[in-house]
Amino acid sequence: MLLTDLTTNDTLLLPDDLLWVDEHAWTAATANVEYLLTGALLIESAARQAGRPITLVGAPDMAWVRRSTVDRLHALAHLPQQMLRLAFADGRTFGVMFRHADGAIEAEPVLGFPTPTHDGWYRVTLRFLEV
Repeated sequence: MLLTDLTTNDTLLLPDDLLWVDEHAWTAATANVEYLLTGALLIESAARQAGRPITLVGAPDMAWVRRSTVDRLHALAHLPQQMLRLAFADGRTFGVMFRHADGAIEAEPVLGFPTPTHDGWYRVTLRFLEV
């Protein structure tokens, strides 16, 4: 999996075994349902044009990343409205931004305590929003 900063074209290699846990939990169709003062039912529906959540989670025993990768992810997440391209190993690509409202990045040391070197292993959860 490859994450590309669209401003600088810098790339960051991510493990291909990160799981997209909410891949099938979103639909483009949306609707607002309400009753009018007359009692009539009003249904307004449309297709969403963006906003699909992409949450990538590393299982406890796989998809680990080095601390240096976590640091680079945090550097990208600190830039407001940073446009990125997420490319999966199967050829699918998505224009994304970090989903800051839900906590863009979680990183947990595999050994249970942080390592001061860039070589320590971390489990990550990454939250993106398709734009």
